[in-house]
Amino acid sequence: MSAIRIKKGDLVKVIAGKDKDKEGKVLAINKEANKAIVEGVNMVSKHTKPSIANQQGGIVSQEGPIDISNIMYVHKGKTTRIGYKFVDGKKVRVAKSTGEVID
Repeated sequence: MSAIRIKKGDLVKVIAGKDKDKEGKVLAINKEANKAIVEGVNMVSKHTKPSIANQQGGIVSQEGPIDISNIMYVHKGKTTRIGYKFVDGKKVRVAKSTGEVID
């Protein structure tokens, strides 16, 4: 199993599946299941009971998990793979297409 190089808050693009070519921000990562939840991607309908927070109840639309292999990091408007490099003794993520440090 390879390392997950995408983090929460990254801008990613879907490269496979029903939502191909959609972009969104990563809301959560599940390392054990190798999945991510991306804003506005893989929308699913969830039936909810009435509660104090949601008085009405009913059908709510929310993001479902998508496999990490189906998303790709977006750097300066283009998709790129992510590598690692040591800069000043710190391990940083690097965009493979440009060689620039991401964070």
